[in-house]
Formats: sequence, C-alpha cells, structure tokens
Amino acid sequence: MRFFSTGGQSPEISFLKAAEQGLAPDGGLYMPTEFPSLPLPFDSPNSEFSLQQLAKICSYPFLDEDLSSDDTDRLIDDAINFEAPLVQLSETLFILELFHGPTLAFKDFGARFMARLFSAHRTRSNGDLVILVATSGDTGGAVAGGFYDLPGVQVCLLYPEGKVSDLQRKQMTTLGKNVTALEISGTFDDCQKLVKQAFSDQKLNNALNLSSANSINIARLLPQSFYYLHAFFQLKKLTNQTPVFSVPSGNFGNLTAGLFAEKMGMPVKKFIAATNRNDVVPQYLSGTDFKPRPSIQTISNAMDVGNPSNFSRIRSLFDGDDERIRKHIFGTAYSDEQTRKKIGDLYQEFGYIADPHTAVGVLALDQYREQSGDDSPAIVLSTAHPSKFADVVEEVIGREVEIPERLKKAKEKEEKSIPMDAGYDSLKEFLTEQYG
Repeated sequence: MRFFSTGGQSPEISFLKAAEQGLAPDGGLYMPTEFPSLPLPFDSPNSEFSLQQLAKICSYPFLDEDLSSDDTDRLIDDAINFEAPLVQLSETLFILELFHGPTLAFKDFGARFMARLFSAHRTRSNGDLVILVATSGDTGGAVAGGFYDLPGVQVCLLYPEGKVSDLQRKQMTTLGKNVTALEISGTFDDCQKLVKQAFSDQKLNNALNLSSANSINIARLLPQSFYYLHAFFQLKKLTNQTPVFSVPSGNFGNLTAGLFAEKMGMPVKKFIAATNRNDVVPQYLSGTDFKPRPSIQTISNAMDVGNPSNFSRIRSLFDGDDERIRKHIFGTAYSDEQTRKKIGDLYQEFGYIADPHTAVGVLALDQYREQSGDDSPAIVLSTAHPSKFADVVEEVIGREVEIPERLKKAKEKEEKSIPMDAGYDSLKEFLTEQYG
C-alpha cells in the first residue's frame, strides 16, 4: 500500500517510510491512497475475534510492502498484549476501556506498535531515529514507555509547563536513558508548533533523523483502528444494531482512526466529536469556518488543543466536502463544571468511576440523543485510567481512587526534565547539541 501527503507536493511512499518521516516534506500528513476492504463478517452477530486477530487482519494490507505476514504477527503479539474490554452500563450505553496497557492510556496502542515497528526496521537501517513528540498528557508517558531503552531510537518529549497532571508528568520525566523531557513555557499548541517547525526545517532534518510519535504520524492511527473493530464485534454479540461512537477529542487522531475503520468496512451510525472548551471543531461542525485559536487549560487536559492537526486528514477522507463531514460527525463541547457533574452522575447511577475525558464523551452522547432522538447502542471511548486525574475525580465522588501499582512506582521516582522557552531557536539549538 502507498501513502500520499495531504499537502499534495510529496511523492507516494510506503507505510514504514511514512512512519519514519512522521510529517511529509511538504508539511502535510500521510494518508493511504486507498483503503482495503477487510475480510471480516461485519453482518454476523456470532463472530468471535480476539483483539490481536483483528489487529493482524487490519495490519496486513498496510504493512505488506515492508513486513512479511509472520513479522507482522510477531509485532502485533508483542505490542498489543493487553485487552480493551467493552463495559456495559445500561441497555444502550457501553464504555470501551482503552487504559489497560502499561501506561494506562489509549496511547499505548499506537506507541507500542510504533516502537516495535521501528525496532524491527532499525536492524536493517543505519543511524538513530530521533522521535520528537509534543504531548498534552498521555502521549508523553505512552511514547516514553513504548520506546524506553530501545536500541537505535532517541526520544525527545515536549510538554507544556503546569498543564499536565502530576502522574502524567511523572510517567515521562522519570525514565532517563534514551528518553528526554522538555518542559515548555507555553501551551500544548506551542509544543506542537515547535515540533512542526523542526520537521519543516530541512537543514535540521538533514543533520538529524527526525520522526514523530504524535497522531500526525500515520503509524499512530492504524493501531487505534484496531480497538474500534474490537469494540464493534464485542457489541455485535450483544445487539445486532449499528453503533454510535462518542470520541473524546483533542488532536482528533482518535476519531480519525475510527473513520479509518469505517472506510475499511465497519458499519457506523454516527461519530460524535466530544470536546471541552477547546471547541474549534464543534464550532466548525455547527456551520462556521474552521478557525484555530489558542488552547484553554481544562481538567480534561489531553483535549486542550486549539489547532487540531488531524482535521486535514478528516477533510481528506471526505474529499473536502464540509457538508458531508457535518452530516456524519456530531460535535459539541463542555465546561469543567459540566464535566465534574457528569463524573458524579456516572458514579451515583452506575457506580462507575470515569476520568474527565470519558465524562465529556458521555455528555456529548447525551446531547446527541436529546437532539436527534436516536437511542441506538452507543460506545463511549474511555481514554485514560481515572487515577491519573485523582485530584479531580476523588473530590467529586467523595472517595479515593485506587492507583495501579505501575503508576505508584512512577510516582516515587525522581523527575528529570529540562525547562525551555517556546522559541524555536532554543529547541533547534538543543536538538543539534543533543543529537547532532
């Protein structure tokens, strides 16, 4: 399979080359030239597939130019060695828990897949890759954990000062070795801008072998489509109806991965783009122009994005047809106050402890149902373990949230991060000295 750039000025390349480049030379994002029709029985209510089986079936067409089917099987078995259970709260409300990986966030799917993909290839390539990543929260920990101590790869993480939770920060600043964390004086959008500037700097790219593990990287999106397929078939055993997916959204890679799964044959009734006060995309979906703006800090920090990178991929999937996008995706946004209330409501009604991002997803589903009258079975993606936001959640539900042992260990370690301003010259100088 070949991949093109949404910028329209770069040649088509293979999946692995697109993954290693991260951002195309013309500044665009890589997309498949076509989507395979997966050989899966989407109409059958009696199909039994494991997450790993679905991941392999989905991966073969994308990796056929770079890896054999046996190599792909080994990659999946090693990378996706945890589950994504569908939890039923009511007759029509289901929570897809994506936080059962090593760093307790959905980013583990993409980070572990990419790490093993690059590791398999580094034995056939020369020079270290430098993975440059901007994070608003869980991406940093997942990438740090996925690539930690991996030969042939250096990781540099940029996170906004004071705008990630304590545990999220601990997960990316306590590893050391090949993982370096930069604390940027600014917002996530500033971090993301710095990463894009670095990739657009040809002189720097000629000196360093840069790649990215943000959702701008096509290798992040493919493994995220795995769990959409898994959720669909888990639900199919319970009901024969086509699901609605409500997706907590920041940089919109997660929702784009769902659209990928749909393009490969998975039936979807509606996608819901659930955001916090950073409502650039919901505003667009309501009929206005797409107008990026500075992000606002909220308690659902992974969604604090004012200029979502993957919007260009969504437009590409719909051939730039704004009306088709608005018809297929419902978008809405919520305040911190509304989010806290929904965390409490979910606990009171179902005994379910949700993190702020999951609560936003349920809020958006509620509003969609109220406005549309559609009571179809709905799957809300739960992107992070609630203990990562214990200060918010515990205050609302009035009890302690149990912290998994692997998070406790990170909490006890010493942090090592480098403070830096949001100017590109500072980042360029650091990268050149550190990795040049």
